[in-house]
Amino acid sequence: MKLYDYFRSSAAYRVRIGLQLKGLDYTSIPVHLVRDGGEQLQPAYRAVNPLGLVPALQNGGATITQSLAILEYLDEVHPAVPLMPRDALGRARVRSLALTIGCDIHPINNLRVLRYLVKDAGLSEEAKNAWYVHWVQEGFAALEQQLAGSAALGCFCHGDTPTMADCFLVPQVFNAARFQIDMAPYPAIARIDAALRALPAFAAAHPSAQPDAE
Repeated sequence: MKLYDYFRSSAAYRVRIGLQLKGLDYTSIPVHLVRDGGEQLQPAYRAVNPLGLVPALQNGGATITQSLAILEYLDEVHPAVPLMPRDALGRARVRSLALTIGCDIHPINNLRVLRYLVKDAGLSEEAKNAWYVHWVQEGFAALEQQLAGSAALGCFCHGDTPTMADCFLVPQVFNAARFQIDMAPYPAIARIDAALRALPAFAAAHPSAQPDAE
């Protein structure tokens, strides 16, 4: 398997966690999102993923994009160490938590949006950072309620085994730390993140452990 990756991409980080949890071997192909205007926007990578985003996973001649789709694919073809609960309600809850991050928090704060806010919309760096912090705080407040208010909460997002929701959570908290967001209002999120980062699979997937880390 080949993973088109960028060490600081939270979406790629999710997939690296899933691969590490499952103990799957893969080759990392770095795609630098900043150098030369963004390697993801160049024709060579557009031929892999026309949207020009990472990650993309190639396996057996097929290319899969979108982190959620990649993780679900990996779970189906490599069912050992499942990323989803067995029961339908549990799977729905894990997807809901993952999508709260993947659809409602991350997309309006990713690199291409932040670039647009500064270069095209004319926002200052301070205003851009305030945008980022506002939407992460909004999303984390809702996510904290989802987590803390559920009997399904365990050591991790859903019970005591890492799931797809945890694959999404840790990269988003990593990004929040980069923007110096205070995690005190989100004790459940902070506790789960700390417990997950202590696991070998999560440590191996950390941005600082990647071959293209700067």
